[in-house]
Amino acid sequence: MLILDKPYISKFLENTIVEMELPVLKNDAIKEFGLTNDIDYLKDEEFIRKFKENEEFFIYSNSENPINWIANNLSFTDLPEKINIFKDKVEFRKLLKDIYPNFFYKEISFSELEEIDITEIRKPFIIKPSIGFFSMGVYKVNSVDEWGNVVKELKREVKRMKGKYPIEVIDSSKFIIEENIGGEEFAIDVYYNDLGEPVILNIFKHIFSSGEDVSDRVYITSKEIIENYYSLFLDFLSQMGNLVNLCNFPMHVEFRVDKDKQVTPIEVNPMRFAGWCTTDIAYYAYGINVYEYFFKQKEPNWEEILKDKEDKIYSIVVADLPGDIKINNIEGINYEGFVSHFENPLEIRKIDYREHAVFAFLFTETNRDNWQELEEILNSDLKEYIKLKE
Repeated sequence: MLILDKPYISKFLENTIVEMELPVLKNDAIKEFGLTNDIDYLKDEEFIRKFKENEEFFIYSNSENPINWIANNLSFTDLPEKINIFKDKVEFRKLLKDIYPNFFYKEISFSELEEIDITEIRKPFIIKPSIGFFSMGVYKVNSVDEWGNVVKELKREVKRMKGKYPIEVIDSSKFIIEENIGGEEFAIDVYYNDLGEPVILNIFKHIFSSGEDVSDRVYITSKEIIENYYSLFLDFLSQMGNLVNLCNFPMHVEFRVDKDKQVTPIEVNPMRFAGWCTTDIAYYAYGINVYEYFFKQKEPNWEEILKDKEDKIYSIVVADLPGDIKINNIEGINYEGFVSHFENPLEIRKIDYREHAVFAFLFTETNRDNWQELEEILNSDLKEYIKLKE
């Protein structure tokens, strides 16, 4: 069963729902997105009744917006409790305290930002909303001198975020300060099957333009990445699953891995895979329909899948607007020029930049010896693709 919501529903997901004849909750988002009538839509009462009656049903959501609906309507299950453990970053750190006993974190309220004494906190540290999404409101603080500017920027960003997402997705009233986690950043799509075993469906490496960059511009996946990190992540996921007794539960998990191959989780996003349906890249890269794998309890045969992928890199490129351009000054986007930068673009998904400050998500395939094309887009401000009003 599915609960669909903003910000985005891909045609790939819609087609999968029709092909698999999956029931979908009939909510306001369905009307806004204008999805096909070939889907089996269920009103609230029918959705709840079917879920109660059939233990074989389990839920996937493309978004975290329905978390409040789940809390209010599925309280007879353990879903709300499990979602909260992962969605609230403070609760998540409490869950892992026995695995990471020396990890520093501290919860503060928005009103305490200007009052807290950060001289006693080891730097660098990260501050972000305790309940958050994407890289919104995430800042790295390297010194006491930077704190004043970070607070100002945080306040501006909180003002911009207000009203764009439900409080269950982004709660700007509470923040967490935690130690900076060193190493390279990764994200994975995984579900726990009916035996409580984690099944990894994709592994992404989040690449950055610099040590200060916290943007979501480029995520890559490849044979090398999956083969090098699969066992590491599977070990941690097995430990975490035992702590919460997870079954039939999808999630998107972010990690850092240091030079000694020590794995530290950054956060868990419950009930979904990679946001904005970017999880679909698993199909373009590896032929894995993650929704089908979850609902049919399928497990990838990675040895077979990866055997012809030696020199290929698959990327998600998030084309976000530069912060110094006012949306009202934009006349249009040169999508053709943007796509032409890449040697083998697989799919371009145009986004309403006036609402989301992102003009596209792009899936692309790059030969390993053409890494430069990813470096260039990673460091670009993308202004060359934005036409401004005269």
